Amino acid sequence: MNLSMKWLSDYVNIDAEPRKFCYDLTMTGSKVEGYEVEGSDIKNVVVGKLLSVVPHENSDHLLVCQVDVGKSEPIQIVTGANNVKAGDLVPVALDGSELPGGVHIKKGRLRGVESNGMLCSLGELKLTKHDFPYAIEDGIFIIQEDCKPGDDIHDAIGLNDTSVEFEITSNRPDCLSVIGLAREAAATYCLPFDPPEPKYNGVSGDIGEFLNVTVENIRLCKRYIGGVVRNVKIEPSPRWLRERLRASGVRPINNLVDITNYVMLEYGQPMHAFDARYVSGHEIHVRNAKEGETITTLDGVVRELSPEMLVIADAEKPVAVAGVMGGEYSGIMDDTVDVIFESACFDGASVRRTAKKLGMRTDSSARFEKGLDPKGCMPAILRAFELVELLKCGEPLDKVIDRGERSHERKTVDFDPKWINRFLGTDISREDMIGYLERIGFEVVLNKVIVPSFRVDIECKADVAEEVARFYGYNNIQGAELTGVANAKLTPKQKLLRKIEASCTALGLYEIETFSFISPKYYDKINLPADSKLRSGVTITNPLGEDTSVMRTTVMPSLCEVLARNYNYRNPSAAVFELGSEYIRTEEGKLPDEPVRLSVGLYGNGADFYTVKGIVESFFDSIGIDGVEYEAAVNGCGFDELSMFHPGRVAVAKINGEPIAILGEMHPAVAENYGIGTRTYCAKLNVTELLDIGTAERTYKPLPKYPAATRDISLVCDDEVPVASLEKLIKGAVGAVLEKITLFDVYKGEQIAGGRKSVAFSIVMRSSDGTLTDEQADAAMKRVKKALDGAGAEIR
Repeated sequence: MNLSMKWLSDYVNIDAEPRKFCYDLTMTGSKVEGYEVEGSDIKNVVVGKLLSVVPHENSDHLLVCQVDVGKSEPIQIVTGANNVKAGDLVPVALDGSELPGGVHIKKGRLRGVESNGMLCSLGELKLTKHDFPYAIEDGIFIIQEDCKPGDDIHDAIGLNDTSVEFEITSNRPDCLSVIGLAREAAATYCLPFDPPEPKYNGVSGDIGEFLNVTVENIRLCKRYIGGVVRNVKIEPSPRWLRERLRASGVRPINNLVDITNYVMLEYGQPMHAFDARYVSGHEIHVRNAKEGETITTLDGVVRELSPEMLVIADAEKPVAVAGVMGGEYSGIMDDTVDVIFESACFDGASVRRTAKKLGMRTDSSARFEKGLDPKGCMPAILRAFELVELLKCGEPLDKVIDRGERSHERKTVDFDPKWINRFLGTDISREDMIGYLERIGFEVVLNKVIVPSFRVDIECKADVAEEVARFYGYNNIQGAELTGVANAKLTPKQKLLRKIEASCTALGLYEIETFSFISPKYYDKINLPADSKLRSGVTITNPLGEDTSVMRTTVMPSLCEVLARNYNYRNPSAAVFELGSEYIRTEEGKLPDEPVRLSVGLYGNGADFYTVKGIVESFFDSIGIDGVEYEAAVNGCGFDELSMFHPGRVAVAKINGEPIAILGEMHPAVAENYGIGTRTYCAKLNVTELLDIGTAERTYKPLPKYPAATRDISLVCDDEVPVASLEKLIKGAVGAVLEKITLFDVYKGEQIAGGRKSVAFSIVMRSSDGTLTDEQADAAMKRVKKALDGAGAEIR
């Protein structure tokens, strides 16, 4: 909402600089975004009177002008415009002046003739023909205002207003008006506020001969007032009205249209004017649209209506979309004779749904959708008729048709000063509270606050307390310690999730966050089997589009999209992770399961299978999980995402035999689907299943008191035997004294038979009860040899 300070002065005189005004209003709850002084980018431009205009001696299209600019001597200016003559008043940019767009004017010579400035057009002053209808667009601006040579151009043409931009929250539609903001300003500066009641004389006549109104849907149209203006005269609005519209960001059009816009800005009540010629039968029916009906709106677009939309119709067809926009033939034209004025209150939710479905949002719909006061309809139409008479542009009938809500009952809320002080942590007297409330139109009777009808946001005692607080001053409310005992703390699962994020970051991964809804086509891109249960997801009822139409059942497509985007942006390497949810369909009518998953993806910078395996191992170590076993992943491994990995370069991590993670290299076909031209490695970990066994706390272990015994062992086994299975056998055979086992060599060569390999481990043993003897260490190694013999491995 842009507020003209000149317009504001009609209701309350504020003696404050714009910056101070903006600060003060913000501190009382009316947030200001900024302010703009009209014509601030125009400097050293004055009114000049052309004394003479003669042809340039060296040019057939230039003119040499002698101009009176209010100084002792006239100045000479050369111009190329051909619409000037002696006696005209024109804007003159003097030597050293500035114009919009950063244009600087300096004196110089044109075709050998001295020129000491420039004559300005509308465009050069950042104005349009709508601001000054008598001017021409392609030529010098010939001023017809009451001014004299030497007058500053800002004052001469009314380019001297200050516009303050407010950010109006959705719960304060009353502030989407000059009167509403004037009320707030008056309350802020403790000034009286008593806006005059609009009045008009009108002409006698039977309005029933010109208009009949029927409201068929009272729920969506709470009130509808219709009036008639006869014998209208369409012409430009006076300058003062055009100036106020311009300062408010609204383009002037003609007097009748400008009146409706003026009233909307002043009272916050949208209005519409219909050309009575195009209202068939002189009937207005406020009803729901019929199936298949269409309307051509004022912007010339044919729009298809649906039955849930509210329309204004005549005896034959819709002539306006209620609260949004009028129809093509309802607008005011140059030959309009009789006009029907509409002032109505439509249901906000209905207007918003209609505007959204039709893809159009107007100043009118923006106000209606926030919820307006039905009692504001009558003052608005009275003000419109008052302006019609003031501008002498028509004859309003002295009666109107009023349909709908006319109740004078006002909302009440309990008034409890003790509760308010306790709620705010203040010590404000009852009298002061009443004073704050009365400033903004509230009344206090005994222990009740009577809420003005325009304050649709006031519902309970806390709302009243907010009104008290903002005028008492938020800065005046002293800080206080919280009472009671605060026992809030993170749960063990919350701690673990934060530990997971911290550990991934420590491993050099960047966190990503992706949408939970994806396209079904994403499953094809990761080669998910056609019969996979993961393809049966939750479908979104009202999706933004096909690309966001289902809730994801696996996090891997989202991860791949991010990796592909980084690769296509020519990032040479990427290493990312996401802690996100999957949405697994359950029984019909029930919410889906939402297990938490950790996805990891990387490419470049020397990454390989062992890089991603090391990340997974470090992750398990960081949350205190031991005993993780890794196996080659095959069909039935527990992860339907197996198809997105390269066969033979993918593994499953298990804990107590249960698959908990899958990791490996991305399948070349999947990489091609995503346009990734390098080897890429991914992992998915089932975090929800880890929350009960992992820990965010690290238990202190004292340094060992006794020395360790180390034994190396070299084995020969078949090439197909996994090293991990040998390691598992060694761990079981050594028993409780095993501290560490390390694979340090795998050899295939001339000294080893074909189809065989040599594997060497370093075994570190230590006892917490005392120093291990050679006999104990040797006994452990004998158990190892026996276990390995049974597995087909020979000591080398």
